Order: sequence, then C-alpha cells, then structure tokens
Amino acid sequence: MKYLMYVAFLSVVISLSSVANEITMPKTALPPPNDTSSQFKHAITQFPVPTVEEAIAATPQTVEQWRDYIQQRNADQKKKIKKMRKQFNVHVELLDIAGVTVRKITPESLSEEFKDKVYIDVHGGAYVLFGGLPSIEEGILIAHRLGIVVLSVDYRMPPSSPAPAALHDVVAVYKDVLTSYSADNIFVGGTSAGGGLILVVTQQLIKDDIAPPRALYAGTPWADLTKTGDTLFTNEGVDRILVTYDGQLASAAKLYASGKPLDDASISPLYGSFEGFPPTFLLSGTRDMFLSDTVRVNRKIRDAGGDTVLEVFEGMSHADYLIAYETPESIAAYRAIKQFFSQHTALSK
Repeated sequence: MKYLMYVAFLSVVISLSSVANEITMPKTALPPPNDTSSQFKHAITQFPVPTVEEAIAATPQTVEQWRDYIQQRNADQKKKIKKMRKQFNVHVELLDIAGVTVRKITPESLSEEFKDKVYIDVHGGAYVLFGGLPSIEEGILIAHRLGIVVLSVDYRMPPSSPAPAALHDVVAVYKDVLTSYSADNIFVGGTSAGGGLILVVTQQLIKDDIAPPRALYAGTPWADLTKTGDTLFTNEGVDRILVTYDGQLASAAKLYASGKPLDDASISPLYGSFEGFPPTFLLSGTRDMFLSDTVRVNRKIRDAGGDTVLEVFEGMSHADYLIAYETPESIAAYRAIKQFFSQHTALSK
C-alpha cells in the first residue's frame, strides 16, 4: 500500500516538473462574498459578468474598433459623472496647466488639515479610457470624502497619443503645481492605470531630482503590463471587472506601449527603482486580478526602505471601492486614505 502511494506521489511530481512546475487549478463555483455589507452584495449583482471567452471575443481588434469602443465607454461614464457631481455638490472648473487639460474639483467644505493642500488625481481606464469629463470620477470622491481641492489630470492617451505622452503630461502638471505649493503640501494618487502612472511619475521625479509629493495613494495599480503575477491567473474569471488579461488588458497594454517592451520601467513601474519613494497607501481586494501587482509594489517600496500601508478588502474585484462607491466598503476605503494623508500632513509640520 505504501509503495502504491509513493508511486502515485512520484507520478504527480513528474507531471508537475514536465510542465515547468505549472499547477493546474480546477475551476469551481465561487459563492458571493458573505463577509461583506448587504449594499456591496447588491451592487456587484447589478450588471452581468462575461465569461473569460466572452471577454476575449469582445476585445477591439483594430485601432478603429478601439476608437469606437472608447467613445461608447466614455459616453456611458459621463452619465455616472453627472450623477456624482449633483450628489456630492462639487464645483468643477476647467483649467489649462502647462498645456494640459486639468479639472479643478472643489468640495462643498474643506477639511481643516487639507485647507492649504492639493491632491493631483490621475484617472484609470487601462491607459486608454475615460478621457474628458469621465476622468474626474475618483477625483469627485476624493474631493468630497477627504475635503481637499483636487486637480484631475486629463492626460493624453492612445490611439492618438501612446506612451510616454501621459507621463509627460502628469509630470508637467506636477512641476507647475510646485510653483504654487511646496511638495509637502501635495498629494498624488489614482486607481488602476492611474495608480500605475503615478508610480512612473514619482520614479521620474526622483530621477530628475524633483521633490516628490508628500504621500501617494495607489489603488489597485496596473504596475506591470506583462502577464506576470499570481492573481492574473488565480483570479481570472473571478474578478468581475477585469475578467481576464487575455482580452482588453493585453490589447490596451500593446496600444499604450506602442512598440516599447511591456517590461520597460516607463511602461511598467514594477521594473523601475523605488528608492526614495514617499509614504504610499495601497488598496486592493481579494478577487482583484491586480492584487499581485499591488502586493508586489508594496514589497518593492518596503525593500527600498519606504513606508507603506496595504489595505485589502474581502470580496472586492478590481476597483470595486470606486465602481460600487455607494457602499460601506467604499466609504471605509476613502476614510482610510484620508486618515493616511492626515497622519503624514501632521508629520510634515
């Protein structure tokens, strides 16, 4: 009996080694996240989630298809933005800063600790979506829930403006803001592609010997545009937002990089240096395909001697705290960001 068990074990080992130690994980039905609020459970059932195969099939294949897709997604997003502007009663002003379109978002009331501070918001959208008015989605929440003036950068994007246009735009805005605010009075942040881009921007600022912001917020950052990281595999088909890398993510990555290697540090900041990074708040969820990116950024900053806070919410897919923004989980997420920034505001005095 022991001999048969040993043979069975040995055959498994041989099978694993024959495929470069790959592990095949059986796909099983995943129940709804039970340890979450009723509002969150309701929010994540409001639209159908495509299968992996459906998500891949729906991916734009040509530049023209991408243009049509971007236009449709942006039109849908505008409806949400109009609702949020009324809901939170924020004032939005269109500005030109260093030749870049920026929207200044002023909340109804400012928090005492942020009255002389400013937050630079870098929007998400796989580096290709949500230009124009849709760019202020998270900026509205940051302005209202933190009580801080927000400058939301409407950076250039593909197909017309691939990398490094976005990097140049955000750096230009930051340098201009430095003429009005000291670096200790500037916070910077964003979700998804926005989170990845602010990491690249910060690396560039440090490289150019420009004072980085007082603190950063990187929400589920797309910090590695290659297909690397456990949760791109383990959470495939589980993440209700991203679904799979092999669809729109892979296509958008190529569109953004425009011929540059995806592991170039100016495209994927995880391959760059994190020396001298300011304190960074990182946010993700257990069902997020970018959980591994978030964890890896956290480790990179820590290994370089930096300070981080990593918050991971149960049951959340990619950026659910932003998408399902009317839930207790979302309110808790932005409360934690406010607390983090407030602590570092006090430390800078």
